Amino acid sequence: MKKLTTIAVFAILMAMAACGGGGTEERKTVKTPDVVAHEKAMKEEKAPAIDPMTSKGIGPVSEVTLGETIDQGMVAEGQALFEKNCAACHKTDKKYIGPAPKDILDRRTPEWVMNMIMNPTEMVQKDPIAKQVLAEANGAIMADQNISEVDARKILEYFRTL
Repeated sequence: MKKLTTIAVFAILMAMAACGGGGTEERKTVKTPDVVAHEKAMKEEKAPAIDPMTSKGIGPVSEVTLGETIDQGMVAEGQALFEKNCAACHKTDKKYIGPAPKDILDRRTPEWVMNMIMNPTEMVQKDPIAKQVLAEANGAIMADQNISEVDARKILEYFRTL
């Protein structure tokens, strides 16, 4: 009889636990069909497309003039800066943790590239293109390396040679 009582008590406790018993109430939110439809529409609504070849990004760089010829002195310094600050996450010619900089100026404006190098935190928070790049990188946020505008320009010059 004692065994039967123990089994009965155990069964009651298991039933209470399965039903959310045990003295705690769980609130469930019931959504009306129009709320569900609104939420679905909001998810499906896309931000207006922005041409990546016109966007300058968010940051201090609003205009960059690229010379006809590539400044090899800047390239050498830019390559050293890239290797020191960026190569852990970016491979020059293939996607790694972050995108490859090879042919970046065929995909982005020079201003956008420099702003991303100098201001990655704000860019991924506010710039739609940077948000897309972040999503493609599986949420791997680019570290802010505190790169100056002068050094970002050198890195950009190096990118022109890739």
